[in-house]
Amino acid sequence: MTAGTSSRTGTWTVLAERTSAAFTVRNFGFREVHGSIPVSLGSVKVSASGVTAVEAALNLDRIDTGHAKRDADLRKPGLLALDAHPVLTFAADRVEGGPGEWSIEGTLGARGESCSLTLTATGPEDNGDGTWRVRARGVFDRQAIGLRAPRFLIGREIAIALDVVLAPPG
Repeated sequence: MTAGTSSRTGTWTVLAERTSAAFTVRNFGFREVHGSIPVSLGSVKVSASGVTAVEAALNLDRIDTGHAKRDADLRKPGLLALDAHPVLTFAADRVEGGPGEWSIEGTLGARGESCSLTLTATGPEDNGDGTWRVRARGVFDRQAIGLRAPRFLIGREIAIALDVVLAPPG
């Protein structure tokens, strides 16, 4: 399943219940806030030449930072505007590298806005049950998706980390 190989072709399905998406952002300029966003769905398309596309959707409506008031504030129109835009999306059609590490270039969508996002992925690792695990990391500027707040309140860079479990085609 690594880029550039022809292991198992077809569309691999992200197992949402076994996949995690976490983020880290600075708060008040010095403290790190960690949170998680449930993954709703996703897929990885593999051809004989390697990975050709990646898609995912995350349920922002269930964002969790471990602090109920902060989570409620994130729902507001000036921040994530979750009533109007409850889903974060990622779509990539450029995957390079492998085996073991590759770059996934795509578009992150949130709040009705989008920005470029490059993920660095490692793996895949055989889970021994027919599924495979891939880990990916990336960083994006929150202002690129229209998330405006004073910098001392919310840092500009948001780091994301994904631990993805994939089921093979068919």
